Amino acid sequence: MSQVDWQKMDLFNPTEEHKMLRQMVADFVETEVEPQALEQDRKELFNLPLFRRLGELGLLGITVGEAYGGSAMDAVAAVIAHEELSASDPGFCLAYLAHSMLCVNNIYMNGSEAQKQQLLPKLCSGEWVGCMAMSEPHVGTDVLGMKTTAERQGDHYTLNGRKMWITNGTLDENQAPADVVLVYAKSGESKGRPQISTFVVEKEHKGYSVGQKIKDKTGMRASNTAELVFENCEVPVTHLLGQEGDSLKHMMRNLEIERLTLAAMSLGLARRSLEVMNRYAQEREAFGHSLNHFGQIQKHIGDSYAEWMACRTYVYDTARRLDLQEGGQRLDSDGVKLVASTMGKNVADRAMQVLGGYGYVGEYVVERLWRDAKLLEIGGGTIEAHQKNITRDLVRLNSIN
Repeated sequence: MSQVDWQKMDLFNPTEEHKMLRQMVADFVETEVEPQALEQDRKELFNLPLFRRLGELGLLGITVGEAYGGSAMDAVAAVIAHEELSASDPGFCLAYLAHSMLCVNNIYMNGSEAQKQQLLPKLCSGEWVGCMAMSEPHVGTDVLGMKTTAERQGDHYTLNGRKMWITNGTLDENQAPADVVLVYAKSGESKGRPQISTFVVEKEHKGYSVGQKIKDKTGMRASNTAELVFENCEVPVTHLLGQEGDSLKHMMRNLEIERLTLAAMSLGLARRSLEVMNRYAQEREAFGHSLNHFGQIQKHIGDSYAEWMACRTYVYDTARRLDLQEGGQRLDSDGVKLVASTMGKNVADRAMQVLGGYGYVGEYVVERLWRDAKLLEIGGGTIEAHQKNITRDLVRLNSIN
């Protein structure tokens, strides 16, 4: 799919291991992901067997220690995997992100030794599929406004509430629930503020069900999105992640890698859009010249390349500096998501414009990428939330380095 040798750029492949990872994922994408991408999007189906193949390749636990079945790789590796997958099928990649970053990495960073031993091997292998449930029907960015509650009752907690827009919330058309879901819920108050705690809910837990699969989405149709219902759901005390009230700490630690990999998804879909429009502008002729002879087309291609490359450099530099254990890149994890998500949408839009009528149909890929791109300005934090966070962090830091 690539016309440029991206692998010669050392910032983006800092070690031989990273180069090998990129080549492995690119080969997998070409042979197994690309052939199914258009059909899965049309049918709004999640390809579960293909997803389990990611476990065989060691990608489902890419940031998890080898003792738990993971690959023990860094943030740059996570970015590489998401960039390569989303260059073909962003919807499938979103399902991968929800599992590997929102659920698996969260458990690895915040869970007890017993929880990691119990859960991670099956999640890393692909035997189990995981997700994370934070948003609610009437609550998104305002986490402290959530309504889901958790009440301690002896040796278990009882959860009540509904979660909305949950990627991987269901696995098939029969509304089978995910095997593991990390649920954020109010477990009381502390100093007048809601106390948010994190619970590991497994599919066999009484009172946990899928409310509905959300259909007819604009994009990301190859990933399943669902409403989850917790009605007197009994969760053992041993399934509390960390301590009561730890959720905000969990969120802050995990949001950095989540937003970084969402930005990486924008890089992948923008790169594919750029490749398609560049190739088309060379091959298609008008008035005796190839399209790339004309200034209007040159502007679309030139602006797209420069913006993509600027974002790519920012994303990989942030990944290079991110310590997955310690964090510390909150400002720039917001920054890369803010600029890359809009860049991806704009590049896909330009690609459609360059292709004209051909860009408007699914066969030429960019129509699907264009639809998928919009979600990245909304999911994992809206661009408005990133603008707010960056402004507040600059005040807190009191300097721009």
